[in-house]
Amino acid sequence: MTSTSTTPRETPASSHPADRWLGPVLLANLVAEVGIVVTGGLVRVTGSGLGCPTWPECVDGSITPTIEQAEGIHKYIEFGNRTLTGVLLVLALATFALVFVRAPRRPMKVAAAVVLGGVILQAVLGGLTVLAGLHPATVATHFLVSMTLVAASSSLWFARGETAAPRRALVPPLVSRLAWVTTAVGGVVLLLGTLVTGSGPHSGDAEHPARFGFDARTVSWLHADVVMLFLGLVVATWLAARLTAGDERRPAKAWLGVLGVTLTQGGIGYVQYFTGLPEALVVAHMLGASLLVVALTNGHLGLRTR
Repeated sequence: MTSTSTTPRETPASSHPADRWLGPVLLANLVAEVGIVVTGGLVRVTGSGLGCPTWPECVDGSITPTIEQAEGIHKYIEFGNRTLTGVLLVLALATFALVFVRAPRRPMKVAAAVVLGGVILQAVLGGLTVLAGLHPATVATHFLVSMTLVAASSSLWFARGETAAPRRALVPPLVSRLAWVTTAVGGVVLLLGTLVTGSGPHSGDAEHPARFGFDARTVSWLHADVVMLFLGLVVATWLAARLTAGDERRPAKAWLGVLGVTLTQGGIGYVQYFTGLPEALVVAHMLGASLLVVALTNGHLGLRTR
């Protein structure tokens, strides 16, 4: 008689029911955060910002658009964007609950709290933006808060596999500091982008556009100059990561991703400027801004082990 041996079936490291939902919910949350930026761009370029002229109702006496409204198709575009905010709130609540139950690291819990609080803040800012007649300052604040939420949501997604073990840097401290400087300049690029938007033709209200009053050409070229500085810093960070990370390929790969998004976004920006800001390219540029924030977040997390 011959004996046979069997290998025990491997079991997952964790069998908690919440673990199977953590990854999908974090991804859905990130996609929705980027998606609402895109739909917000669609609202702006179609002049639908006041399609629902009141808040929190769409029109006096009704949460939803009514046939009697004079805003036409604009009311449905604006209401669709508002509806997505409700979806974001549900995802933010799910993210908050799952992260606090299962995430091993405190920074993830802080990021989840930022996402939940930020979605609530965005709902209030959206209402103030409508009540202020789409003033470019409130629109810019609305966008910059969205970029913060995209960053927080990205950090949750990319750090989802981390354990409670201490982190280990993959590059020298000088490279990490260079990455932070690069990200800070990237923040200036986004800020100047809102000034360009607030000085250009797409205000969100085709009939009574509210603008900053800056010369659009001057602000656009100032924005472009800082983009060139940012591009140089991204290249420097990528090269520094590649030269100092030894056998670790993750840091250079992460910053190569930042470089790719930066070049694409810069290309879209120049083309839209020289072609008169066509609506499709404006929306694509807003998508690119969100993806740049995602790439920068991954770039920072790529400089150390998970």
